Amino acid sequence: MTAIQFTPPGRLTALPPLSLYIHLPWCVQKCPYCDFNSHTHKAANDQERYVDALLADLAAELPHVWGRPVETIFIGGGTPSLFSADAINRLLAGVRALLRVQPAAEITLEANPGTFEREKFQGFRDAGVTRLSIGVQSFNDACLKKLGRIHDSREALAAIETALNLFERVNIDLMYALPGQDVAGALQDVRTALATGAGHISAYHLTMEPNTPFGHTPPPDLPADEAAQDIEDTVQQALEDAGFLHYETSAFARNGQFCRHNLNYWQFGDYIGIGAGAHGKISHHDRIERTVRKRHPNDYLQAIAADPASAAERRTVARADLPFEFMMNALRLTEGVPAAWLAERTGISSSAIAKPLLAAQRQGLLDTDPAYLRATPLGRRFLNDLLQYFLA
Repeated sequence: MTAIQFTPPGRLTALPPLSLYIHLPWCVQKCPYCDFNSHTHKAANDQERYVDALLADLAAELPHVWGRPVETIFIGGGTPSLFSADAINRLLAGVRALLRVQPAAEITLEANPGTFEREKFQGFRDAGVTRLSIGVQSFNDACLKKLGRIHDSREALAAIETALNLFERVNIDLMYALPGQDVAGALQDVRTALATGAGHISAYHLTMEPNTPFGHTPPPDLPADEAAQDIEDTVQQALEDAGFLHYETSAFARNGQFCRHNLNYWQFGDYIGIGAGAHGKISHHDRIERTVRKRHPNDYLQAIAADPASAAERRTVARADLPFEFMMNALRLTEGVPAAWLAERTGISSSAIAKPLLAAQRQGLLDTDPAYLRATPLGRRFLNDLLQYFLA
């Protein structure tokens, strides 16, 4: 592996765009494949108390982002659509009172079809949500049952139809290489999603994550590796044939429908992360910080009640780690990012990583265009191998 040569520490000449991520950690039940910070919802969980904690958390973060406008907001989980429309309205009103949220900000909320109510979706829109991301996973009821989902295909289609009538933009989350699934089954899921008219589809390969029930005991009828690759190729080709742009590893969208919030992550923008277990990235002119909130909701709420600042752990990203962190995000994008952004958003010049850049190009993993940092098709397929070149 080629060494990365560092010049004296550079400064960021301009701060990148800023987003806000809000984590709502509860679900009706935990899916067996899920390794997100989510917890089974109990009636005792007080939505009002959690919203109060989120706003106190955000207020404590303000000294680190004074005056910076917020371009996007993403409310994720968990299942944010478990919260009432009134709670989401109070949350977003409080956010606007504390931050300079841009008038045209993209505001996304994740929703589960099993929590679908037309009046609630209407309330989310009235609260200011502009984009709904619906966790469908599959339109096959047998697959949904194996995945532990609480909805069926009929509920999913009803939720999507209502969302498309209410929101500017709608995303459908799909998973493939599911237990018992073949190429024809995966293709049917894609065709059903396309037929709804949604402009954005996220398609993920089901993975067996550690510390999950599936990770401990994988389903017996998972597709073999070669069959799973055939399914992946078919899913991606069907979406591209339908005019969807494969703009990120797992994201497909019609032109103009890209998720602005996720683009900011991949372009190494900044984001405040509030809520239990939420991660954040905040740039200063002389350093970049990573933040993480206390993971368990009870620990988070107790810390906020005692001292909101104590709920967050902050660390400065080591200069030697910045090339890898930058590339880990930027190279997920099919079109990559302008090469100049490396210096602008990390303070590290391209010349400092000239050797690993050249080595990756010689292996056919990285595009040779000097104006862009962009993986080749081979590099996207073997992204982990490409990223190894930029490890400190």
